[in-house]
Amino acid sequence: MRSVTYSMNVSLDGYIVGPDGGFEWTEPDEDVFRSWIDEIRQVDVHLLGRRLYEAMLYWETADQDPSLDDAKLEWAALWKPLPKVVFSTTLSAVRGNARLASGGLAEEIERLRAEPGEGDIAIGGATLAAEAAASDLIDEYRARVYPVLVGGGVPFFPRRERRVDLELVETRTFSSKVVHLRYRVAR
Repeated sequence: MRSVTYSMNVSLDGYIVGPDGGFEWTEPDEDVFRSWIDEIRQVDVHLLGRRLYEAMLYWETADQDPSLDDAKLEWAALWKPLPKVVFSTTLSAVRGNARLASGGLAEEIERLRAEPGEGDIAIGGATLAAEAAASDLIDEYRARVYPVLVGGGVPFFPRRERRVDLELVETRTFSSKVVHLRYRVAR
């Protein structure tokens, strides 16, 4: 069965976006960016909330930007054809290789898990991930922890009142002092 993964950049105090809505502190160096490329190669479909979908729209046409370096062009070449499912109550249409979800998150994940495929089902966005976590649908949490305290904002982990045991799968420290942590949900 395909794994559902939740992967985001996060501050040391646990936020993916600061209190001012900014996330400029997550600008990856070359090694961190390369790790995102390696990760996206393992994904068959990406589930996104509206805000992350809108932020990632840049990559649908990024390959036309002559100032991009090779790594960013490689990311764009992987991201653009990747199937995406967008969960939104406000959007009426999406662009690129994306479609609006027709049902709930649990039903969509169940349907995708039943399809043939080896790659991960990735979830992006804290609100969507919180819904998936509440329904116990996430198999792996992947965090690239940045050495910064932002003091508030949008949390990486949903605030809930139940315990979830995790098993450490991988750690990696980059020269920029960003630490990648990969945990599998203990079942």
